Amino acid sequence: MTVFTFSQARQNFAKVLEKARTKEVMIKRRDGSVFSLKSAKKARSPLAVNGLKIKITAKEIVDIVREVRHRN
Repeated sequence: MTVFTFSQARQNFAKVLEKARTKEVMIKRRDGSVFSLKSAKKARSPLAVNGLKIKITAKEIVDIVREVRHRN
């Protein structure tokens, strides 16, 4: 864990963020308060799924969907 004073963190903000990318960074203020900074995980959409590599045309997909809808 890397510790910066508030003044150091303010003057070297890009460096602080770069360090926080890989490990937790602590920032201490004169009044004794301490803050923790760490990189957040990227939120991934539940709709972001890997595609399938199949040999089917758009027309065939539409025909299948229509057939299934017709059954119900």
